[in-house]
Amino acid sequence: MPPAKKRTRTYDPARTRAAVLAQFAHVRDAVRTLTPEQLALPTRLGEWTVRDLVAHIGMALTAVQRALDEPEPAKADAVLLDWPFRTAANSAAISDFTRRLADGHPDLDAYLAAADDGLRGLLAAHPGSRLLATSAGAMSLDDYLVTRAVELVVHTDDLGAAVPGLDVPHDRQALAACTRLLADALAVKAPGGSTEVRVPPYAVVQCVEGPRHTRGTPPNVVETDPLTWIRLATGRLAWQEALAQARVSASGERADIGGLLPLMG
Repeated sequence: MPPAKKRTRTYDPARTRAAVLAQFAHVRDAVRTLTPEQLALPTRLGEWTVRDLVAHIGMALTAVQRALDEPEPAKADAVLLDWPFRTAANSAAISDFTRRLADGHPDLDAYLAAADDGLRGLLAAHPGSRLLATSAGAMSLDDYLVTRAVELVVHTDDLGAAVPGLDVPHDRQALAACTRLLADALAVKAPGGSTEVRVPPYAVVQCVEGPRHTRGTPPNVVETDPLTWIRLATGRLAWQEALAQARVSASGERADIGGLLPLMG
């Protein structure tokens, strides 16, 4: 996948910071209610248990500290839209680190509290323009925090899927950022203007090579809700399964985008 040439949209830094903290607070509240039996439940993420998943959610915040501990890069060499396409490359190392974290932190509430406090301190101490060396390349702290919102939203959904009856809210701004970044990633992967992908109320993108639509109802339209889109884009839900369950609508000969999914692992 070639690197994205430019950022498709910008994100308000203050709203992003608030969204990351709010979504993490929702996770913390939910984790406090989990029993040992629930923490031992399997998840849809390979061999991870719920305990492993919670440890990984904490990593979404502690990753900021690890990045800040490294020397600041001389210049940015990545844009935000590079990030979704680079996540799968580090999956094995991330999985191993996650399991060790889970084993090393029996008190998950204390672990998450420390991660929350640590991030708040870092945000107070560092400007959003501070460059970080990330798995996608050097990018600003402000941009990296958008990726943290994506991680939190995706794994909050994983947590809800793993524990029957657990209703973990999604912060509206965090859900919007996640939806938009993954929609824009589709437009990078399949540039063009023949197909319109709608994820109301947060995102509309044009993609797929072919005749560009300019007026009236587009001939090729895909529409779904934010969580279904996020599950499709991250491989949690198969395209054909979503169609069969009427969780996504696709009309037009160029509306079958199943071959372009998932966008990130």
